[in-house]
Amino acid sequence: MLKRCDWVPVHDALYVRYHDEEWGVPVHEDRKLFEFLVLETFQAGLSWRTVLYKRENFRRAFENFIPEVVARYDAVKINSLCNDPGIIRNRLKINAAVENARAFLKIQHEFGSFDKYIWNYTNGRPVQNTFRKLSEIPSTTPLSDKISKDLRMRGFKFVGSTVCYAHMQATGMVNDHLIDCFRYQQVSDV
Repeated sequence: MLKRCDWVPVHDALYVRYHDEEWGVPVHEDRKLFEFLVLETFQAGLSWRTVLYKRENFRRAFENFIPEVVARYDAVKINSLCNDPGIIRNRLKINAAVENARAFLKIQHEFGSFDKYIWNYTNGRPVQNTFRKLSEIPSTTPLSDKISKDLRMRGFKFVGSTVCYAHMQATGMVNDHLIDCFRYQQVSDV
């Protein structure tokens, strides 16, 4: 049996697939980076499992996370999202997703892509951590503090340091697979 990170419930096929195929793999495509940013925003204060199980509904509701489309959402669209039982119906987070799309587009315009902006924080390469136990993995770091501060300054909402660090983990900016996890070396080699 494969050794996975301790946070993965092995009886949950969707969670296992997310861990085995996605989590920690470097993402350089702007639409996918925006998707993770929105999902991490909605996860704030909730479990990742809640968001993961609603992910396809989020993709439908937010039109596949195309930032140019989400940035144009108006009050009517926001109200319809607030009534969509397939997603997390938190008006503040829905409004934040729209505001974040607008701020995301400004970063794309300024830097050429969100990828160039966000990956500049790690000099374009994943930080390779060497954690042996789940308890060693931080929920924030000085780097996630720095990213959070800059994103908020640029108009982003719900992007505290914990959300930023979770985004860094999900998009492979940091490799936080435990060193005895079968994915640790695979992700290190990407």
